[in-house]
Amino acid sequence: MKLKLLFLFALFSAFSFAQTIDLTLFASGFTDPTEIVHAGDERLFVVEQGGLIKVLNSDGSVNATPYLNVSTILSEGGERGLLGLAFHPNYATNGYFYINYTNTSGDTVIARYEVSDADANIANPDSGTILLTIDQPYSNHNGGCIRFGPDGYLYISMGDGGSGGDPDGNGQDINTLLGAMLRIDVDDDSTAPYAIPANNPFVGTDGADEIWAYGLRNAWKFSFDKDNNDLWIADVGQNAIEEINKAEPTEAGINYGWRCYEGTAEYDTTGCPEATDYRAPFAEYTHNATGGCSVTGGYVYRGATYPGLQGLYLFADYCNNQIGMVNSNAEITYTQPFNGQFFTTFGEDVNGELYIAGGISGNLYKIVDTQLSSTTFNSNAFSVYPNPATNAVTIKTSGATTVAQATIYDVSGKQLLSYSFTNNAAQNTFSVSTLPTGLYILNVTGTNGLHYNYKLAVN
Repeated sequence: MKLKLLFLFALFSAFSFAQTIDLTLFASGFTDPTEIVHAGDERLFVVEQGGLIKVLNSDGSVNATPYLNVSTILSEGGERGLLGLAFHPNYATNGYFYINYTNTSGDTVIARYEVSDADANIANPDSGTILLTIDQPYSNHNGGCIRFGPDGYLYISMGDGGSGGDPDGNGQDINTLLGAMLRIDVDDDSTAPYAIPANNPFVGTDGADEIWAYGLRNAWKFSFDKDNNDLWIADVGQNAIEEINKAEPTEAGINYGWRCYEGTAEYDTTGCPEATDYRAPFAEYTHNATGGCSVTGGYVYRGATYPGLQGLYLFADYCNNQIGMVNSNAEITYTQPFNGQFFTTFGEDVNGELYIAGGISGNLYKIVDTQLSSTTFNSNAFSVYPNPATNAVTIKTSGATTVAQATIYDVSGKQLLSYSFTNNAAQNTFSVSTLPTGLYILNVTGTNGLHYNYKLAVN
């Protein structure tokens, strides 16, 4: 079922085209989703705050048996619970994945688990190994996001410890792991249970060795751009300003300014050095102007389906239910509110397509751009005919590359058919007779490794 929520973005000077964002219901029935990630294949793994990780298949179905249940070892409610999940880059061979949760004492725990030997859709619940435990002085501002960076190290976002206004000064304290972005080496077993990358900024000097960056209040989601590896951090503000920070992958030791600054505005500069010592946000927005209160970080779109979204960073806000987009000039445009959603997390699948979920509705949506103009969306690398089609479609090579795979998706992004070709032929024909009448997206993967997209009508 398609949820009709079509909004036209306001036309800002930074955009030479109008954007149309459509949310299509992909799956439902989740309770307080906090994370959506993939493990290098077509599945998505949906994390619930209460302690469950569920397997979401490419057809939108959810496995009846959870991938993992850690509900008995965590504290849950408010900003506590199961908050993060990251699969090891070599998960396909070693079966390792990592979770971030608050234990029964309310402290942050980073733990490693393994997939079951008998079933790829179930983890071994007895395989948990705690790598790191961090005391939390208050119940809120636990951060929670974990990601493997392009360098193979595990990054961990830590809030400032909670309460309000950072009463303990953790954001500017380089000797605490709170209020910081951490980076550890989970593959080096010379120093159990993890090692410190040698080029972390405070190795061999004053400061906690695990810190990669600091001056963060409560980074609620960060991600790496799949194209250039830039690190994007969405940092929740205090009372007035929400931050979107960006750094190049090798920039270490950045101070993002909290509690001295909230965004670019002074917050509490008592004992703080000059403003030039801080990294200003790449983009920011105010509560007064947008009705926002808490940014939810997303991703730079790098999928192949929607060329109009290429290179834009998508984010949301829990209070105004809007999706925002940031372009390369740090300018933001917004949708109108998607009422009743209260977005808590984004997700990215193995193909770079984006999803979003809400903590109240329990629904998970595919993000689509309905503006698929023939000049930007179609490609002349192949000829696709007949189009409209009835029983079969032929893909004919128009250039140097031939067809390796053809995949058909519906407009919600659900995969319906997939065909692989190994004959290196100039043309290939496959059946679409099982598809009902409608409009579809045909994704053609060439033997050159590139993806080409076509609108396909079936009658």
